[in-house]
Amino acid sequence: MKERIRNLIHAGLRRCFDSGSLVSGQIPEQLTIEVPANPEHGDFATNVAMLMARAEKKAPRQIAEILVGELGDGEGFLERVEIAGPGFVNFFLSRRCWYRVLDEIHRQGSTYGRSGIGGGERVQVEFVSANPTGPLHIGHGRGAVVGDAVASVLEATGHRVEREYYINDAGNQVTLLGRSILCRAKELSGLQVDFPEDGYRGEYIRDVARALLAERQDVVELADDEAVEVCSRFGVRFLLDRIRDDLAEFGIRFDTWYSESSLYERNLVQTELAKLTEKGLTFERDGALWLRTTDHGDDKDRVLIRSDGSPTYFASDVAYHMEKFDRGFQRVIDVWGADHHGYVPRMKAMLAGLGRDPEALQILMIQMVNLLRGGEPVAMGKRSGQFVTLREVVDEVGRDACRFFFLTRRPDSQLDFDLELAKQQSNDNPVYYVQYAHARVCSVNRNAAEAGIALPTAGEVDFDRLEQEDELALAKLLQQYPEVLVAAARHLEPHRVIYYLQDLAAQFHSYYNRSRILVDDIATSRARLYLVNAVRIVLANALHLMGVSAPERM
Repeated sequence: MKERIRNLIHAGLRRCFDSGSLVSGQIPEQLTIEVPANPEHGDFATNVAMLMARAEKKAPRQIAEILVGELGDGEGFLERVEIAGPGFVNFFLSRRCWYRVLDEIHRQGSTYGRSGIGGGERVQVEFVSANPTGPLHIGHGRGAVVGDAVASVLEATGHRVEREYYINDAGNQVTLLGRSILCRAKELSGLQVDFPEDGYRGEYIRDVARALLAERQDVVELADDEAVEVCSRFGVRFLLDRIRDDLAEFGIRFDTWYSESSLYERNLVQTELAKLTEKGLTFERDGALWLRTTDHGDDKDRVLIRSDGSPTYFASDVAYHMEKFDRGFQRVIDVWGADHHGYVPRMKAMLAGLGRDPEALQILMIQMVNLLRGGEPVAMGKRSGQFVTLREVVDEVGRDACRFFFLTRRPDSQLDFDLELAKQQSNDNPVYYVQYAHARVCSVNRNAAEAGIALPTAGEVDFDRLEQEDELALAKLLQQYPEVLVAAARHLEPHRVIYYLQDLAAQFHSYYNRSRILVDDIATSRARLYLVNAVRIVLANALHLMGVSAPERM
């Protein structure tokens, strides 16, 4: 609708320029078309007259009057146009115009809302990337859903998206995992051992040790260094398989699983750091190699290679992100836990030093999840010993509720997740409330089929039968869905889709509770059936985009 109004304004201004009633010949690029806060001020309003005042050397209201005289009714699109305040132009659209969106929805079906505004931009979304040293917890789950939903809204708006999981399978934490597994394996073999003070203590380590002993009983007899290496390799593989299974159960897929150790195997860390040195971005001090991140806004320079020759975690992160752009991605989006906030300026400083736009790297910070049961904090997980696993939560409340709840707030704000609420079949449960709206329309369809009332197709509906204001309000809300997707993609905020779903479900339930869909008058029944099925299509499209099902019965 906004685009059509913009086209009407442009066409009207060109006619004004051709007639000489306006003389600047310039259409302001900054003109806005907004939905007024007060519905009495129209469906849309523009500030174009104010923007043209200086160039035209006329009062904004005078410019607005000239423009309105050239607009006409837009071939039935406009009911009327009014001038308000200092020169705002307010557009009131015809009811029939609003109902045309129903035809669009029925024609486009599952593709309604999608667009090509991304222009095929290549975007990588890297998310989860949990260390393969333990099971996924609910914090990882929130990051998984946010990353997946961001990728989905970008795909729906014409971007070429690749989802990537970065496997941290190198470094001290992997060695410590191996030592922890070896100690548990020795304990299970009846040997006395001193467990590492900073080792991984969750019960899952015993599970890994049992699986390892079933495959290699001799591991406890190997020399310590060899045994730790065997345990590390086995542990990473075992835990990564569990992570893959948990994510698949959660409806999360990746195009690429990228191994940190492969950076070293292909000598990419050394190769990429050499590029930084060639550009004069590194320096040596106290036997270590440093990156000059302070030249580009970081609070201090950062060590890449320690004085003993070992690379820091930052070194592999730098090489990894440099290589991302080497692969041809135009934009890279990382989903990180909030505790990694300090890494953002140094990563952007690295890109700036390379002459890249730092904004080509976008970081979404995920705040923690407070798990509740009936309003009370949940105790530790049954098996992890340290946290509640994602698998435990999904098994208890289901994938749909879990995914929906994780998206009900901005990712950079803390989230309270109440397990009991997520399981309720009531209007207090937001996912149930939205899914029930979809199921209700499906129930109406079954009743219509029994009554011999077929769902009409585009062009067969008498929109004059849709006389109620809540019917018009539904049509207006349905029209907003493509814009919601564009905004969600532009701002990387998939929670906008969830908010929209809740608004649409609320509007539908209100209409359904006040009005019978199937009435004695067949033409009215068909028009209402057409309207509510447009609601069903949009609900299903948005739910599926968020990885949530749209059930036909509940």
